[in-house]
Amino acid sequence: MTARLGAEEEFHLVDVESGRLAPHATELIAGLGRPFTSELQQSVVESNSGVHATLDGLYRDLASTRRRLDRAAATLGLAVVAAGTVPLADVGAADVTADRRYRHMRQEYRRVADEQLICSAQIHVDVPDRDTAVRAMCLVSPWLPPLLALSASSPFWLGSDTGYASWRTMLWQRWPTAGPAGCHADAAEYDAAVADLIRSGVISDAGMMYQDIRPSAHLSTLELRICDACPRVETVVLVAGLFRALVRDAVARLEGVEGPLCDGRHDWLRAATWRAARSGLEGDLVDPVTREALPAPVVLTGMLARLRPALEAAGDWDTVHALLEEALACGSAAHRLRRVVRAEDLLAGTDLLAAETRGERGTRPASARRPRVAGPAGSATARSLGTGFPASTGSG
Repeated sequence: MTARLGAEEEFHLVDVESGRLAPHATELIAGLGRPFTSELQQSVVESNSGVHATLDGLYRDLASTRRRLDRAAATLGLAVVAAGTVPLADVGAADVTADRRYRHMRQEYRRVADEQLICSAQIHVDVPDRDTAVRAMCLVSPWLPPLLALSASSPFWLGSDTGYASWRTMLWQRWPTAGPAGCHADAAEYDAAVADLIRSGVISDAGMMYQDIRPSAHLSTLELRICDACPRVETVVLVAGLFRALVRDAVARLEGVEGPLCDGRHDWLRAATWRAARSGLEGDLVDPVTREALPAPVVLTGMLARLRPALEAAGDWDTVHALLEEALACGSAAHRLRRVVRAEDLLAGTDLLAAETRGERGTRPASARRPRVAGPAGSATARSLGTGFPASTGSG
């Protein structure tokens, strides 16, 4: 039976006029209801997909949810951006959601929480039980940095180019439990480790286990958490298909095996994650097999070939193969964003992200570029977001 899957997506809310973060999540969600929820910062909205057996079903769900959110945001003078960070942001400008847990987090973690102006995409895949989920983490973990590279969409932070494809990763890893998952024999051992962290006072609850991959606390699923939010919904579907294949492959290898299959050598994974965050698809990655530097397309096509049996068994091969070819041809969202910002300005980059989040594709012709006007702190802004892009000609 094919393992079902679902996704959680986080979206930035930006002001249409300035392109800067706008703390209006509560107001927006009040008019929408489910499946939308608030996050730590009021400039972020999260959506939760349904549970799907097929990638086509997941795609339709996510695309429909994005359209619904975009229409509602537009009535408030807002645009919606799915990306790890937005080019224009001000620390302290966004409000913390009025929730006891979030207020505690801001008080406890201070600057780390204040700068939590980031968004991610998370994928859940069914597993037989939590013991299997915990054991499978070790087998799946080496392959997560390439998935981060596929999703990389956050080169800009507070108005400047960081030099990274995913600066969100650098911000995220400052939390005390973020990064590669540890190796545990079973769910009981994992739960004991979580309980120790809570007892230490470093985190307040199991929801603050921010590792790159984790078992669900309530469901028999394994959750991928390493990725940036992705402007193109096709990228989320691609990552979901690859992650489901990784989980399927790991579960099959664990069947009938007692004890760990992992060598426990995960000390290199943080370095591999850094490499993926720095390079995206446009440089080298650490190959999970050889642990040597290889061009990102080589690592990802090798990953695809390795996972072909699992992808074919799930009926995902054709879709994932086509989406990966397209992703490698188009480059990462970080690369596309930099190209637009170099040609125009930071607000034009925000336009691109908002348009891709809506499902539009392509680059605006020069004749459609908007005039620049003076913006806050001397930045270049323009009068409106998301105009001039052609309709989508992509796979959906």
